[in-house]
Amino acid sequence: MSAPVLASPSRRLVLQAGGGLSLAFLFGGRVSAQDASPQAKLEAAAAGDAAFAPNAFIRIDKTGPIRLVIPNVDMGQGIYATEAAMMAEELEVGLGQVVVEHAPPIEPLYQTPLFKSQITGGSTSVRAFYKGLRQVGAAARTMLVGAAAEQWGVPAESLKAENGKVVDPANNRSATYGELAEAAAKQPVPDLEKVALKEPKDFKLLGTPFRRVDTADKTNGKLEFGIDSKVEGMQVATLALCPHVGGKVKSLKIDEAKKVPGVRDVIQIEGGVAVSGKHFWAAKMGLEALEIEWDEGPHADFSTESHFKALDETSRTGKALVAASEGDVTKVTGKKVEAIYRLPMLAHAALEPLNATVHVRPDACEIWVGTQVPVRAVQIAAKVAGLREDQVILHQHYLGGGFGRRLEVDSIETAVKFAKQVPYPLKLVWTREEDMQHDVPRPAYLDRMSATLGDDGFPLAFTDRVTGASVAARWAPVILRKDGFDSDTTECAAEMVYHVPNTHVEWAPFQMPEALPIGWWRGVGPTHNLFTVESFFDELAHAAGKDPVEYRLKLLSKNPRAAATLKDAAGKIGWGEKIGPRRGRGIATGAPFGAFTTAAVEVEVSPQGEIRIVKAVCSVDCGVVMNPNTVEAQIQGGLVFGWTMALYGALTYENGAAQQSNFHDYRMMRMNETPHIDVSILKSGEAPGGIGEVGTAIAAPALTNAIFAATGVRIRELPIDRKLLIENGDAKKKNVTEREAPDRKAPKRDLAEATAAGGAS
Repeated sequence: MSAPVLASPSRRLVLQAGGGLSLAFLFGGRVSAQDASPQAKLEAAAAGDAAFAPNAFIRIDKTGPIRLVIPNVDMGQGIYATEAAMMAEELEVGLGQVVVEHAPPIEPLYQTPLFKSQITGGSTSVRAFYKGLRQVGAAARTMLVGAAAEQWGVPAESLKAENGKVVDPANNRSATYGELAEAAAKQPVPDLEKVALKEPKDFKLLGTPFRRVDTADKTNGKLEFGIDSKVEGMQVATLALCPHVGGKVKSLKIDEAKKVPGVRDVIQIEGGVAVSGKHFWAAKMGLEALEIEWDEGPHADFSTESHFKALDETSRTGKALVAASEGDVTKVTGKKVEAIYRLPMLAHAALEPLNATVHVRPDACEIWVGTQVPVRAVQIAAKVAGLREDQVILHQHYLGGGFGRRLEVDSIETAVKFAKQVPYPLKLVWTREEDMQHDVPRPAYLDRMSATLGDDGFPLAFTDRVTGASVAARWAPVILRKDGFDSDTTECAAEMVYHVPNTHVEWAPFQMPEALPIGWWRGVGPTHNLFTVESFFDELAHAAGKDPVEYRLKLLSKNPRAAATLKDAAGKIGWGEKIGPRRGRGIATGAPFGAFTTAAVEVEVSPQGEIRIVKAVCSVDCGVVMNPNTVEAQIQGGLVFGWTMALYGALTYENGAAQQSNFHDYRMMRMNETPHIDVSILKSGEAPGGIGEVGTAIAAPALTNAIFAATGVRIRELPIDRKLLIENGDAKKKNVTEREAPDRKAPKRDLAEATAAGGAS
């Protein structure tokens, strides 16, 4: 969406670069009445009559709290508090003195610099805005101090800002920011690259365990998620989409549904049907009363079994694109170790199911929703409604989990398709079953890995051939390399933390059916690649007869930050201490999203193959820390999310339809399964790294390496098959490449064949 056209744009809209961040300075803080854009009016209404709005992020009224506009969306990661603290730190106010607001969908003002688009994802929020948001806070502070200096006739250097006031110590006087707001608006805007920023040692907020700004309203129920939206005159609807990939409605009988008390309308689109009514229960009962016959469409033969067969064939014969290559792996001789790893498609399963409230009028479309991509939401709504983008008004809400699912706009597209057929606002809520069975899942992967070991047991060569579909090819093809290479497919494999003199990492692209798009999932590429790389290097350590920690430390001789986290986590988990039978400790290390991280896990595996995580440690060097509470929470939550994937996660297909539908067959870890997790944050003065997906990315290999230590069974396919872990079972003390559980629908191979193909040679 284009930025609103402002009066005197040469004066009112000035783009300035700040630490890679494009900031639009809105002098005076008021959008001209000449601008007829509904979205611009919405922003103006949100700004109110702010006396001082030096930029798109800070609004100061004569009275009342300071309002901070947050460029990223909050989906539980606490970014509203963290980004508010970045501004507040330099503005010299406490978080108790501010309120936060959702940023409207205006890309030139609120785009994430790393994406050049208004997106929240990829653990980029802090990395992208750390310097820029501090600069806008410092610029506003400079202007406020300048206003006070001018009023009092004293040098600005003799004044200081503190606690929302400008103070003149020499003359024992002060003025609040509200009192100075109008005068500050007339001050020149400082050059962001020259504005004075605090040294980290002088921080009052950043680096301290401050509370989130939304905690109180989350606990008392005042805070609104998308599913909580209420609009005058709205009807509530739920829907049934064709369960088969690419299918559509063949026939529909609505008579019985219309008889259900409270039902208003039955609405049909090509791929599904919705029923609206006075409340959700009426809509759901009406939907269940429909008689729907589905046309299964062109992909009724799609299944997980056929999918893995096709992946395997592409892995063997498909053309690959080189991700990274150093030395010459073909000229190295020594002991060769090979393995094949497989990972399934995964659902996002956010706690808040998909929903959107939409009101389509002849001249406008209004949407209430929680989305990671507000501009994309506006664009798709305008396209479906047949309106201009400036006729779409989007009300951003908090997200009850995103994990990448709300980077997609298919749910908004569907809601607008239904809503434009009725005259009233339509609140469309997906059931858990519809949400899960029509997910945009994480793609499946197959990795063929090999290493050549020298006489000392350390790798002289390493190769990884990744096979899987590209999310970026559909979602953001502009980020692909000129030859079509997608760096997400090999991230954390192409740039390992370990030094191996000869490496070759490549990606064999796999084409998904167009009707089954795949999407990013929490942890993106590193979640897949850290599992394969860290599992495989654990195999190398055991093939060499060496301790996995000491083996890794030797390979980290040129990477002191990663080595420090490895030593820290190993020490805290009690590495090397004796433990009982069928117990084991596992470790994994990496640097996903610019955060150096090691996870260590201790597990106990029962003779019946059940897994209990006894305890866990995660050591992280994520550079300058914004809020240790948030780092700890995100690491803990990410680990649980990643362990859930490893223990239970698989979205499987049969006859073109997803087989899982709710949490009974797409399990989550439960409270009694979750161990104590010790998060150790190493002090660092480096630039901040990402943190929201780090725990998820490192969780699985630490767990499966611990399972190997406890049972001797190497897990090379997820989710973990408990039958392989049964004491005295066929897989005992063998390296297993494939699960054989029939519910996975993966291509079956003889266990001996699989072991020969994937074990040490």
